[in-house]
Amino acid sequence: MKMLNNSLMLLPLLALAFAAVSSLQYSRHDFPPDFVFGSGTSAFQVEGAANEDGRTPSIWDVLAHAGHSGVVAGDVACDQYHKYKEDVKLMADIGLEAYRFSISWSRLLPSGREPVNPKGLQYYNNLIDELISHGIQPHVTLHHFDLPQTLEDEYGGWLSQESVRDFTAYADTCFKEFGDRVLHWTTINEANVFALGGYDQGVSPPARCSPPFGSNCSHGNSSIEPYIVVHNLLLAHASATNLYKKQYKVLLSAFKFSVFRMHCIVFSSASISSSFITQYKQHGSVGISVYAYGTVPLTDSVEDKQATARVNDFYIGWILHPLVFGDYPETMRTNVGSRLPVFTKEESEQVKGAFDFVGVINYLAVYVKDNSSSLKPNPQDLITDTAAELTVFGNTSLENEHANAPWSLQQILLHIKESYENPPVYILENGQVTSHNSSLEDTTRIEYLSSYIEAVLHSLSRKGSNVKGYFQWSLMDVFEIFGGFEKSYGLYYVDFKDPYLKRIPKLSAHWYSSLLMGTLHQPSHASS
Repeated sequence: MKMLNNSLMLLPLLALAFAAVSSLQYSRHDFPPDFVFGSGTSAFQVEGAANEDGRTPSIWDVLAHAGHSGVVAGDVACDQYHKYKEDVKLMADIGLEAYRFSISWSRLLPSGREPVNPKGLQYYNNLIDELISHGIQPHVTLHHFDLPQTLEDEYGGWLSQESVRDFTAYADTCFKEFGDRVLHWTTINEANVFALGGYDQGVSPPARCSPPFGSNCSHGNSSIEPYIVVHNLLLAHASATNLYKKQYKVLLSAFKFSVFRMHCIVFSSASISSSFITQYKQHGSVGISVYAYGTVPLTDSVEDKQATARVNDFYIGWILHPLVFGDYPETMRTNVGSRLPVFTKEESEQVKGAFDFVGVINYLAVYVKDNSSSLKPNPQDLITDTAAELTVFGNTSLENEHANAPWSLQQILLHIKESYENPPVYILENGQVTSHNSSLEDTTRIEYLSSYIEAVLHSLSRKGSNVKGYFQWSLMDVFEIFGGFEKSYGLYYVDFKDPYLKRIPKLSAHWYSSLLMGTLHQPSHASS
């Protein structure tokens, strides 16, 4: 039975949930039938089994073992590696339509390259099959901050263009092994934040930075490495995307076209027809995700408005501008100068158009103040190159609950629509943070999710944004990259002190379930 039907004891809880969002009115039926609602996690944050069945360390393992976030967390995490059937059952119970997860590169390919680890292959096959058997779409991310450490040691990881070759081969393995069932692929998670946090500020894997930027880094160069890394990430993404189109997708279309044009021809060899269908039967899509702030000028001054445009260029345009137009934004080329890698003509052609969708990750809005004085001949990094000061909107910080500012997501979607030719968009992460030990009656999370989902509906129905889906972060409490187990985004509480890591639904799980199952039905402002 579905969760909402399990007990009349839920009725008081649901009354609380509805009271928390009484001013927010819409239902699942207001969204198009093919719009997908899901939730997500990532491999390192949820799987555990870090040292089991042939898996080798990733750069995130190394950072965690060095004491980042205060605990060695990925070794067990939520133990989804062993509890995936139980977790998929939880997803089905709340009516989840899709599950976004990542594949651990170092579990599937322990050396970073083939041969494939049979145990890793079996695990992901089992997880995908379990999801599909419950009617849940698998949405797969290939790289979520977890490059195999062996490649980091061998040639410097994403600082080397050798990573493009190895990532393409890894993606090829995933397309070949899982692509008959997986239709939605995200190559790189938060390419911009991965570079900024890992190679400028040194706060996320692989923790590289240089003075006076970042802190406690033993190696790195904050002035140039973030730009090199994103350049290689874009080349790797484009290489994998073009591989998919050429070897797994495009030829299927060509075969169908030939059949249409030659419908009167009868193939004499059934084996030839069968081989074509078997080899080219995939019809999925490939995208990349970006972290985005909603931005608002601190004042009405021309300088602050120009600074706001720069922030959008440096955070969103850094990734999307090359994919749509073949090069970095002009503001970046001007401010960064010779430190910004240059696409060759061939690279530009490979990158331009190499995506089927954009994944958007948004939690926060920021005020933007001009800081053009930072553009001076001192050591520079991405933050000084942006020439703007950012202040988190709503008297909050990364340590507190996020301000409820749904306009920020609407603004991001409108910016992408107007600046980047309105591509298909999936909201791949959005959610509210609380203390892990806070109440299970997480009404602030419900209020946050409710208003942001309505903002998506408004962007879709009134503004014409090409939004295809929304994924709440996260399905359950996981190891967070900032805060470890102390911070929580989950619909399910995980008791990390319990040897069985018991999962307990929060009020937000009941609310999300009622939305997905159509029992939260009120006239929608957004569609009126």
